[in-house]
Amino acid sequence: MATTRPAGEEPGTVRLRADACPGVLATHDAADGPLARVRLPGGGLSPAQAQALAACARQLGDGRVHLTSRGNLQLRAIRDVDALVGRLADAGLLPSPGHERIRNILGSPLSGVPPREEADEEGATAVVEPGTSARVADIRPLVSELDEVVCATPGLTGLPGRFLFALDDGSGDVAADADLCWRATTADTGAVLVAGTDTGLRVPASGAAEAMVAGARAFDEVRASAWRLREIDPAPVVEALRPHASADVEPVPQRFAPPAPVGPVPGARAVVAAPRFGELSAATLYELGGRALAGHAADRAVTVTPWRTVVVHDTSADELAELPDLVVDPADPLLGVSACIGAPRCAKSHADVRADAAALAPAGVGAHFAGCSRRCGRPGGSHIDVVAAEGGYHVGGTFVGLDRVAEALSAQRR
Repeated sequence: MATTRPAGEEPGTVRLRADACPGVLATHDAADGPLARVRLPGGGLSPAQAQALAACARQLGDGRVHLTSRGNLQLRAIRDVDALVGRLADAGLLPSPGHERIRNILGSPLSGVPPREEADEEGATAVVEPGTSARVADIRPLVSELDEVVCATPGLTGLPGRFLFALDDGSGDVAADADLCWRATTADTGAVLVAGTDTGLRVPASGAAEAMVAGARAFDEVRASAWRLREIDPAPVVEALRPHASADVEPVPQRFAPPAPVGPVPGARAVVAAPRFGELSAATLYELGGRALAGHAADRAVTVTPWRTVVVHDTSADELAELPDLVVDPADPLLGVSACIGAPRCAKSHADVRADAAALAPAGVGAHFAGCSRRCGRPGGSHIDVVAAEGGYHVGGTFVGLDRVAEALSAQRR
């Protein structure tokens, strides 16, 4: 674990443009057509929702579902936005049109994953708990409650689309980058973090949703042009949170957990799988929904993580191996390599970065290939930036020709 505070915009940041994060009702005009971002609080997709999204991607979009760094999904090249809105609303994925862009709620992706029973040689069974002992609370009910409270609060509709809530089960896996985070300290109490820093306030789980919304409203009242809480003095937000606290203690330095690794989840019948370059084919997503329905999993087929992976429930790595979109082998050479959408689907991109990444990235190198200086889709954590330019790439800030990209990446790794 790293004892690090997430980086971000400096306090006092002034912006001269409005936040333009896309949604379903306000799409982004990309080179390949309208792009719609579907918010998934906590990353959860029921079997029926997985199949509905897959059908939308196949019948209305480019046939693929694109994962984001906030555990949401995007559909590209939309041919009929009105039809998409209707279908997503019918699937329960658009509960409040006025709040759709602010339903940015991370939840610990392995929270509540049921334990696996293992039999010994004599046939006796024992429960093997999944994940890490730091997971002290099941935050899934809190995700649903926070989403409901957000959608029931008219005063939040002006919140920037970049603002991020998180509900962390105690492991620290989603706490680092959130504007407001409730991080479990026990099964029924949590610390409130503001921009990754402990406030010292301890809030019961039963009051977490109301506290988070109070903090968000306070931010919206004082933010001026700020999009993120770390860009302003957090004192007014902390004061708005204080009435919801059951205790005020000495703040604790935060330790954040790394992403859940690709492969079987220890102690659970679940697998963390990585779609190549964060894309799932509609056929694969539909199949995952169908398998969950066949297994009578009514609530969740997959959980989309903020690391462009998915937790597939009630399955094994062997059962997923037949699906070509999904990497389940921790030794796969492309794990750790990410890329923006690139040319030809983005007009600003100088290169087909995904093709170049697949061809040029050495095994075991963490790198993000970007088609321009905006570096869209850039992951958190340690990685090498590889930014396209005329005739080659800037690798870690140094320009090299296309034929030397692999060599430059290998040198940076050393």
